[in-house]
Amino acid sequence: MTATGGEDPLSGLAPLLRVRPHLDDVCRFGGSWAAPHSPEPTRQAYFHIVTRGQAVLRRPEGDPLQIAAGDILLLPRGDAHTLHSAGPLPQARLPVAVQHRHDLRFKTTVGAEPDVELICGRLHFEAAPQNLIVTALPDLVVLSVGAQPLATRFEPLLVGIREELSDGRAGAVAVAENLASALFMMMLRAHFETAAPAEGLLRLLGQPVTARAVLAMVRDPVRDWTLDELAALSAASRASLVRAFRKAAGIAPLEFLTDLRLGLARHRLRAGTVPLEVLAAEVGYQSAAALSRAFLRKYGIRPGHVRQAEHAADPG
Repeated sequence: MTATGGEDPLSGLAPLLRVRPHLDDVCRFGGSWAAPHSPEPTRQAYFHIVTRGQAVLRRPEGDPLQIAAGDILLLPRGDAHTLHSAGPLPQARLPVAVQHRHDLRFKTTVGAEPDVELICGRLHFEAAPQNLIVTALPDLVVLSVGAQPLATRFEPLLVGIREELSDGRAGAVAVAENLASALFMMMLRAHFETAAPAEGLLRLLGQPVTARAVLAMVRDPVRDWTLDELAALSAASRASLVRAFRKAAGIAPLEFLTDLRLGLARHRLRAGTVPLEVLAAEVGYQSAAALSRAFLRKYGIRPGHVRQAEHAADPG
C-alpha cells in the first residue's frame, strides 16, 4: 500500500513515532508464578518479548491469552495486566529473586527450574503527535514471529536481543535497545500492513487519496486546516477527498481532525497535569471551554472528570 506520488505512509509516520524502547526486566520463571503490572504511570507502552516457553496474559477486560516463544506483545496505552504460568491464575506463587546488572533486573523464581523467559520493558513514542498514533492502535498488539514469513525477518533481531542480554558484555543493554527499536518499528509496519479492516488512522493511511491529508494533519494538528488545503495536498477535489474519507473511516476530513485533536487531549489528560487552558491551545482549541464542549460531545464526559477518574483509579 502506497500513498499518492509513491510516498510510503508508514515511512511518513516514522519521524513522528521515534520509538525508543527501555528494557526493564529479564524474567526466567518456572513452576507457579505471576507477574502483575499496574497501569504505567506516564502511559508509556508496555511490551513483552517471549523468548522461551509458554505463559498467559490476563487483562481486566477480555479473555486470557495464551502466549509462547516468538510472541511479541505491545500494550500501547500502558494498561494494567498480569503475566502468569500456564493454566488458571495461580493463587500460590513461588518467590522471585531479583538481581541487578547493567540497569536491568534479572528475575528468577526460587525453587523451580526456569522454563519460561521474558524480556520486558516500556516503549516511548517520543515525537509530539505520538499520542495520536497511539490512539490509532488497539489496546493490545500481538505479533507471532514463529509464523512464516515473519520468522525470517524478526528472528535474527530476537536472537540478537537475547544473546546481548545473556552475554552481559559492555554496552549490551544499549545494543539490545537499538535492536528492539528496529524490532518494534517492524512490528508496527507488520500491523499496518495487515490492518486493512482497522478503523481510523491506519486505514486512511492505506488509501492513496487520503494518506497525504492525514499525514499533514498528524504532523500539525494545531493548524486551522481548511478542506481546500487538504484537497490540494491530496491532488483531489474537495468532493473526492470527502468521499474517500467517508468510505475509509466513515467521517469527513475535518471531523477526523477533530477526532485526532480530542484523542491527543484525552491521552494528555490521563498522562499528566497540564492546565486545561494550556492543553486546549496545544491541541488546536481557542479556549478550555471550547475543548470541554467538544470533549463532552465526543466522549460524554468533561475533561476534568477524566483526570479525576484517572487519579482515583491509580492513587499511587
